[in-house]
Amino acid sequence: MKAERYYSANEVARLLSISKQTLVRYESKGVFPKARRNNVNGWREYTINEINHLRKIMGRAT
Repeated sequence: MKAERYYSANEVARLLSISKQTLVRYESKGVFPKARRNNVNGWREYTINEINHLRKIMGRAT
């Protein structure tokens, strides 16, 4: 069974063509849903399905 890949906030921001600060701001204002946090370091992490959902929210669905 293959483990699910998680993307960092920097990777997601790059994939969405926005800055990391914008990603965090959208989350804090409720535009984007809260991200899962890594249990070890507390960093935001996203799955490809979550990234696709963020694209839809931005109107950039693939």
